[in-house]
Amino acid sequence: MVGIPRPKLRFPRSLRPACSEALPGLYAPKSGGDPHCILPLFSMSSPTTVHETFDLGPLKGVTRLWCGLWQLSSNAWGSAPVPRIRRCMGQQVELGFTAFADHYGSAEIIFGQFKKSLPTPNPVIGATKWCVFKSTNPTRAVVEAAVRERLVRMQTDRVDLLQDYADKGYITALERLNELRDEGLISAIGLCNFDTIRTDEICTQLGPGVIVSNQIQFSLIDTRPLHGMTDVCARHGLKLLTYGTLCGGFLSDVWLNKPEPDLYSGELTPSQRKYLDMIVKAWGTWALFQSLLRCLRGIGDRHGGVSIANIATRWVLDQPCVGAVLVGARLGLSDHIDDNLKVFHPNCRLTDEDREAIEDVLSYSNGRKIITTIGDCGAEYR
Repeated sequence: MVGIPRPKLRFPRSLRPACSEALPGLYAPKSGGDPHCILPLFSMSSPTTVHETFDLGPLKGVTRLWCGLWQLSSNAWGSAPVPRIRRCMGQQVELGFTAFADHYGSAEIIFGQFKKSLPTPNPVIGATKWCVFKSTNPTRAVVEAAVRERLVRMQTDRVDLLQDYADKGYITALERLNELRDEGLISAIGLCNFDTIRTDEICTQLGPGVIVSNQIQFSLIDTRPLHGMTDVCARHGLKLLTYGTLCGGFLSDVWLNKPEPDLYSGELTPSQRKYLDMIVKAWGTWALFQSLLRCLRGIGDRHGGVSIANIATRWVLDQPCVGAVLVGARLGLSDHIDDNLKVFHPNCRLTDEDREAIEDVLSYSNGRKIITTIGDCGAEYR
């Protein structure tokens, strides 16, 4: 397929006064198509901020930090008025966070409204999903209806990245999606929570270039992708889009030197309950987790005071075949956008000494056994 050019970075009139004050000298970066290249977002007259980028099939110059919108699926994470959420999305785009991973709840609709409010063309990319949890015959009509539903909800004539999840019939479904890609309804096709064996099967049967990515859980706690998945991705040219990299916020300074929370506390979000369960029941103990946080804090201090979350994110970004990390944001409530930018700062580069210190702590955990106790990537959803 012909590569989609990276359009100029522009903003709606309502945002331009704020942009001109906060971001003087902003210019439209151009991608040279090199994987993991660095694109400056500011002129030399303002503080320099850069985004690492990568190519995802026909999508060129995509930032390596995406805004995850799972939190929009439920009020259990807290809620904010939609206008405030859209303003926060605008702030994300202003700072170069131009890729959004939606699908759950009203996320597709809110994303579609936001993107529609931007001038055309605009640099914003929307990644969504088609998840099939029950037995379904993936006929052409069924698959096309699912894709067109995405188009309507996202107010677009083409889905940037459609990620498929299905327990059965996935080969046929992906073949139908590929037909729709050839017809221009989809730019790129990815997988979501497929394990190593199925990913290899799919890519082998569909051929080179059809599948561009697999969205899976990957963190210092959950290292299952290193046990086969990255090898398959390297063989077939796939990029990993990772979620759970901060374990619902547990891999952050907020939890350093804090007592273990009650798993059923009403103060925890659904994702925090999920990741706390993995930390203390599958990976290790809360005491060992605190040792990991102290290790990451020490590394951050050696690198100019960057955060624990920065170091945890950097570690995943440095792993083989990782294209981007999806960072969940409670838009309108909490998004840590300024801190996230520091991941791309030259200070936030891990040394061999840093990696050895991290591996030393991880060696005391059951991290390498999770692939046998829980199963391969995505097994918990099958």
